[in-house]
Amino acid sequence: MHWLSAGQIASAYAARELSPAELMTALLERIGKLDPKLHAFIRLDAEGAMRAAEQATAEIAAGQSRGPLHGVPVGVKDIIDVAGLPTTGHSKILVDNVARADAAVIQKLRAAGAIVIGKLSTHEFAIGGPSFDLPFPPARNPWNPDHHPGGSSSGSGAGVAAGLFPLALGTDTGGSVRNPASACGIVGLKPTYGLVSRRGVFPLSFTLDHVGPLTRTVADNALLLDAIAGHDPADPGSAATQARGFGRLLDRGVRDLRIGFVRHFHERDLPAHPEVAAALEDVARVLEAEGARVHTVTLPALTEFAGINRVILCSEAWSIHAPWLRERPGDYGQLARRRLLPGAFMTAGDYVGAQRRRGQVIAEVEDRLRDYDVLLCASSMDPSSRMDDPDETARTYPRQARTPFNVTGHPALAMMSGLTHAGLPVSVQFVGRYFDDATVLRVAAAYERATGWHKKKPPIG
Repeated sequence: MHWLSAGQIASAYAARELSPAELMTALLERIGKLDPKLHAFIRLDAEGAMRAAEQATAEIAAGQSRGPLHGVPVGVKDIIDVAGLPTTGHSKILVDNVARADAAVIQKLRAAGAIVIGKLSTHEFAIGGPSFDLPFPPARNPWNPDHHPGGSSSGSGAGVAAGLFPLALGTDTGGSVRNPASACGIVGLKPTYGLVSRRGVFPLSFTLDHVGPLTRTVADNALLLDAIAGHDPADPGSAATQARGFGRLLDRGVRDLRIGFVRHFHERDLPAHPEVAAALEDVARVLEAEGARVHTVTLPALTEFAGINRVILCSEAWSIHAPWLRERPGDYGQLARRRLLPGAFMTAGDYVGAQRRRGQVIAEVEDRLRDYDVLLCASSMDPSSRMDDPDETARTYPRQARTPFNVTGHPALAMMSGLTHAGLPVSVQFVGRYFDDATVLRVAAAYERATGWHKKKPPIG
């Protein structure tokens, strides 16, 4: 039961082969067995989830359905408000902070019938981790619990990959949905900036933050995005777009699509681990075999994007955290404090200069996307490192190509592209035009069908 996709769950409910209460009972049993090893949860709401599952069971038996997510469990990163549950940000600073209202995305999930199963581990305030000096232990990778699961949506990635729940929400400011998707071998989408409301989500960087879905299949990713997307006038960054039906192209294949392969990201800018590089070349071969036209393209160097992201993120994060960092610096974990403090030294000129350069690199990416339907590039340059090797984690963590698309706001999806000889996932990233998330998902679905990597499961039980 625990490996069923959300789409399979909905079909089983409709055929009366499974009930939400039966599924929830099985998942809670699995969580009880595996989560002491993985630490995906900060707060498991077993009682509330079971109560909601029993209600959904009764509604389905009576022929009532709120939609394709009715009775489907979802885990929620612990910087997203769920009414009545703590939103701690994995930090001592907010350890007693109980949300009074649901975030906009949780309101949408409840309207679609989904069941919130609990709050999930994150890096502290979505920036400081993996850390061992926080009120809760860091999540671990189900492919090998000695390794980190990526972050900052770490519990979301670990829990979906381990079969603790089929769907999860994460957030992405510099790659924090796509990093755990890459490390844990699942599908993580950073939607177009403004497509999904951030109201009720604790901010890290106002102009870089995104909320996105993590799932085991591309179809589930489209399904979850359909549920959470939409304009929200209460979020200043929300876009007034009518984009919908994100799964409508999943069966179309990639024949005659133009795909631009950004090879210099992993060949010159940050030379990738050989198994990562080999897997990326294989992705290009697979898509060509499926009928796509793949050509090498260039974008600004990764160092350019990283510098812009760092100045903007640190400046905006400092505006949020400055009072606590002045009054309660010792209540932050060491990594979060170290990563947030540089914002105190950023000037207005630094911030304005970064925003001006941001406009220029956006124009360059837009120029490439006039000639290509989707861009193909690396996500992580290395498999995930060991949890007990902080030096290697510090070395490899910034070796990634996700940050460019937080700077530009284009939709970007990371998914599994293979396993190393050591049995750890490696990944690929697909990037599309603004509000054309459906085409990004289309390419990902074609690659998923052609390779079947999504059928591989972690050896965790």
